[in-house]
Amino acid sequence: MIRALPVLFLASAVAAEPRFEDRSFGLPDHVYDGGWEHFVGGGIAVFDCNRDGLPDIFAAGGENPAKLFVNQGDFTFIPVEFPAITGVTGAYPLDINSDGTLDLFIMRVGQNELQMGAGDCRFSRGSELPLRDDWTTAFSAWWDDQGLVMAIGNYVDRSDPDGPFEACDDNYLLRAGSGDYFATPLTPGYCPLSMLAANDARGRPTLRISNDRHYYVRGGHEQMWDIADGHFLGPEDGWNNVSLWGMGIASRDLTGDGLDEVMLTSMGDQLMQLANPDGTYGAAPYSIGTYAQRPHIGDDGRPSTGWHAEFADVDNDTQPDLFIAKGNVDQMPGLATRDPNNLLMQNEDGTFVEAAATAGIATTDRSRGAAFADFDNDGRLDLVVMNRRAPMELYRNITEDTGNWLRVDMSQMDVNTFGIGATIIVRYGADSAGIQVQQKVVGGGHAGGSALPLHFGLGDAESAVITVRWPDGSVSGHESPANQTLIISR
Repeated sequence: MIRALPVLFLASAVAAEPRFEDRSFGLPDHVYDGGWEHFVGGGIAVFDCNRDGLPDIFAAGGENPAKLFVNQGDFTFIPVEFPAITGVTGAYPLDINSDGTLDLFIMRVGQNELQMGAGDCRFSRGSELPLRDDWTTAFSAWWDDQGLVMAIGNYVDRSDPDGPFEACDDNYLLRAGSGDYFATPLTPGYCPLSMLAANDARGRPTLRISNDRHYYVRGGHEQMWDIADGHFLGPEDGWNNVSLWGMGIASRDLTGDGLDEVMLTSMGDQLMQLANPDGTYGAAPYSIGTYAQRPHIGDDGRPSTGWHAEFADVDNDTQPDLFIAKGNVDQMPGLATRDPNNLLMQNEDGTFVEAAATAGIATTDRSRGAAFADFDNDGRLDLVVMNRRAPMELYRNITEDTGNWLRVDMSQMDVNTFGIGATIIVRYGADSAGIQVQQKVVGGGHAGGSALPLHFGLGDAESAVITVRWPDGSVSGHESPANQTLIISR
């Protein structure tokens, strides 16, 4: 079944034109660099490591040491002491030991690392992970009845003498043991570049794995692994295999039905999958405007290469927009070399229109990871972008006449302190007829993600009613005025 997106939310008087101001000079010098093992990766982790309300940045470095940059306000970041770790492809922030302080799972070419947060942006090496020499490029995590589960996605097996083509390495799941961690294989592996554990179109927790056809070549495809049943979905489950050059995953409910649509970046077409009421997915129609298959500026007509993708309401008009980081792998001749990033602004009818050039963020370096975050706490989402062999970029959102907004954060005691897996439903407007739904997750994007309060644009609405479906199934209700951060604890 293929369906078009309906009108998404209540019409809003907000109709702002997105504008960003280049504040890259506020970042210390840092470049993601390296040979073929760092053609991919280049992730960014964004989180508040000193609890001052300002998001901080951890940046992968490839052959250069990874860096931690602390937000000083006014778009000024300073490097702070951090272990000199090279070979880093990316990282994800999460509270691994449930002490209420965010840690980092650091993906590497070689032995992965846990860096445990000690407060005030200080970190120390955590429990030893199983000794491995993998090329890790994807990560996701969730909690079940037995505790934390971390999914590790590995790219090409560098030790395979017949590689690199058709030499995809094994993926695995990590669980805590007696002091350290033990691994369980998750096979077959088809060279993943992104993983995301989230509720699927059936409403069931499922690990989505986006794989790179460049190396699995044939026989592989995108994968969906049912977390509760522990098996890969197939046609009998309503899952039809899709093969593409999978790079990144973005997931967001665009219709208010509680089921996420999914964006899969690739070479050429960027594929959006729409969640159908029967629990299956269908490809979005071309007319939606999200395929973004070629550069939208310049004279290079060759296909684009998409990496990090992220939904975010840039103008707070209640309709999530979409950013896609673009860039040639290195010098692949069949693909665009100067490949501008996309900012696809969503219209009220559910279609998207390109706005990166007029917004001031259509740069053409080889972009990889990225993240939206409100770095100056003005209610507008700003943007940071990682490039390969070029400096990082930082942009302040200066869009005028944006709508109201609400940020929702959660905390709970004992385990899973940040409520990963919870679903937040926000209702607003006349008779609370407007509705948005987001799930709190770890994973997705390309090689990095954020651990920040969830951001909702509210348009003209001055308040909202919030329902939280906690990971254990319990439900709590809340109300909040617009333009603040609501912290829900239990």
